[in-house]
Amino acid sequence: MWMWERLRPSGGQVEDGMEGVWVKEGQYCRIPNGAMAEDKEWGKPVERRGRLTVVLALATLISAFGSSFQYGYNVAVINSPSLFMEQFYNTTYLERYGRPIEDNFLTLLWSLSVSMYPLGGFFGSLMVAPLVNKLGRKGTLLFNNIFSIVPAVMMGVSEIAKSYEIIIVARFIVGICAGLSSNVVPMYLGEISPKNLRGALGIIPQLFITIGILSAQVLGLRSILGNRTDWPLMLGLTGIPALIELLLLPFFPESPRYMLIQRGDEKTAKKALQRLRGWDDVDEELSEMRLEDQSERAEGHLSVLNLLSQRSLRWQLVSIIVMNMGQQLSGVNAIYYYADSIYGTAGVKQNDIQYATVGTGAVNVCMTIAAVFIVEASGRKLLLLCGFGICCGACVVLTVALNFQESVTWMPYVSIACVITYVIGHAIGPSPIPYVVTTEMFRQSARPAAFMVAGSVHWLSNFTVGLVFPFLKSGLGSYSFIIFSFICLVTLVYIWLVVPETKSKTFLEVCQMFAKRNKVEIKTGDGDLPLKESKESLEDAVKVTAF
Repeated sequence: MWMWERLRPSGGQVEDGMEGVWVKEGQYCRIPNGAMAEDKEWGKPVERRGRLTVVLALATLISAFGSSFQYGYNVAVINSPSLFMEQFYNTTYLERYGRPIEDNFLTLLWSLSVSMYPLGGFFGSLMVAPLVNKLGRKGTLLFNNIFSIVPAVMMGVSEIAKSYEIIIVARFIVGICAGLSSNVVPMYLGEISPKNLRGALGIIPQLFITIGILSAQVLGLRSILGNRTDWPLMLGLTGIPALIELLLLPFFPESPRYMLIQRGDEKTAKKALQRLRGWDDVDEELSEMRLEDQSERAEGHLSVLNLLSQRSLRWQLVSIIVMNMGQQLSGVNAIYYYADSIYGTAGVKQNDIQYATVGTGAVNVCMTIAAVFIVEASGRKLLLLCGFGICCGACVVLTVALNFQESVTWMPYVSIACVITYVIGHAIGPSPIPYVVTTEMFRQSARPAAFMVAGSVHWLSNFTVGLVFPFLKSGLGSYSFIIFSFICLVTLVYIWLVVPETKSKTFLEVCQMFAKRNKVEIKTGDGDLPLKESKESLEDAVKVTAF
């Protein structure tokens, strides 16, 4: 669609300084200096681009801080105080049973404390589709705060209650919160954003995940909260962002696409769009949503169970599975695991390693911020290719550096450079972009089920790495990074060959791009939407290009 702005009355010659958009007989066009407004051949249509309004910006920040921040915070919150938490486990066991805890049982308890979080994330992902369809996107985010505030209180009082079981159960519950938020926030932001800002705003959740990790690392410093007395408070702070979101998010609109397509409430959808866009004329965007609704009705609304068998979504589904597996199996958790020993070997004092870890987290945040600003210019595919390529190369060089670390004096510094390079590569592509692309590859009825599949793969892969990597490390040592480099390379090749660029495309356009590969036709309420090669032809076919 073309949206216009009336700058001058129709008729008359355009004088110097009056070049702009004119209207004549209901038609709008851009007129250069010296032309007559009646000369329509001079006119070129001007597309109205979505802007970052106050409502859109605040809805983005509140939902990302209240939900995505907690995901990152709880990933890193138990790393720094792990020694004191294990001492608490031992002391509690001794008081109960009159004997010190066995090393194997302590290892089991700590492993459960760590692994319950991704396991909860997996179950949270399974809840995405039914909740977002029943409660809406915003409604699910508000409901999800239960799974943050309750475990925050549980972890905060665990030392007073003298129960390590409370911590393990609370980690599972807060994992459910992370599993929901990691999928619902990108979905919500993708549906309320104009198409020219969808990529940038889609990276905001990942930005707040990295900020959450950095916040946990800073608060985990021994001089702040990562000490013997304050670690329960540090664990309990995760409830504060949830409380802020619970108080503020109700004042912002629900997803207009959800209200119109899934609830059939056009009046509410129109009001929401007007608030989000900052202008009253949203009829064309509503028309695009109606067209998408007609197309989905012609094909039939999808359920979670039959998503895997839908031929029209086959390559989209394979793509999000590959990207989410590649994101988690590329070795990012292993890199962080090795970081402390790499810094120590390079001569960083044991007490200063915690500050080096904070520095690595800061690099992660900075590069994610950079991705926010470059994603709309560079596109999604280029960032994914560059990111996985950098990670692949860093893993190969790190393998060599770790093997020569003892014999070559300057090699530890190469190892540090590899760690930082890997973090940079992962932050610009593999970490944030899969969430953006998952939103863009699916239309309204299939999106909840797609996020459920993507989230399940994400958390299962996360859980698998945490479970398998210690065995890889003991069996292969530094050569385990060769496996990660191979996974990065395979993911890179798949993205290069299969995944299209989705920048500035409508959801229908992206679906059309996959239709040829899936060997299907996209149907609308008035018949089939023919396969077209060019963007211009597609615009002619669907009559709209909004969102």
